[in-house]
Amino acid sequence: MLELVKAGGWLMFPIIACSVIAMAIVVERLWAYRKNKVLPTNLVAQIWQLHQNKQLTSAHIATVRNSSSLGRVLAAGLMNRAHPREVMKEAIEEEGRQVVHELERYLNTLGTIANISPLLGLLGTVVGMIKVFAEISARGVGDPNLLSGGISQALITTAAGLSVAIPAVIFHRYLSGRVDKIVVRMEEQALKLVEVMHGDREK
Repeated sequence: MLELVKAGGWLMFPIIACSVIAMAIVVERLWAYRKNKVLPTNLVAQIWQLHQNKQLTSAHIATVRNSSSLGRVLAAGLMNRAHPREVMKEAIEEEGRQVVHELERYLNTLGTIANISPLLGLLGTVVGMIKVFAEISARGVGDPNLLSGGISQALITTAAGLSVAIPAVIFHRYLSGRVDKIVVRMEEQALKLVEVMHGDREK
């Protein structure tokens, strides 16, 4: 592996850096999207039960807020439950925008890595071919060994760039789709909370 890095030239280092950053983002986001930290089950039902029993205090709302991403959104509505439906929904929407922004954290960076990695590989190809033509200009084509260094650099950096870009694209699409599903579920749960709190829907 070290020999390949050396053969690929200095452009291998930014490609390797991109791969490390992409892997860190993927692992961190998968950990952040755990269901119990994003969309715990039966949270609205638990809140409704507390509300029915007149046990929904500020302390309970704070616990809900700190429990998960969905909890943050619902807590924003609960803090305004005494106000009309429109005020409650507006509070939920404002908090929801912040939560979605946090859910999308680092995804732009991952998408950027997916885009620039093949370009770095292409740049390595260009640099390698420049070396090849420089050798041809200086010494002719009589000795193929003189050309092998530039050709190998061109091929190695291209392969390395694509090896980083392809998984990055896959995980970027996967994680973006997962965020979209989380947002839809949050909207459903938030709407359900507004309806039950204002007596328009039974639990």
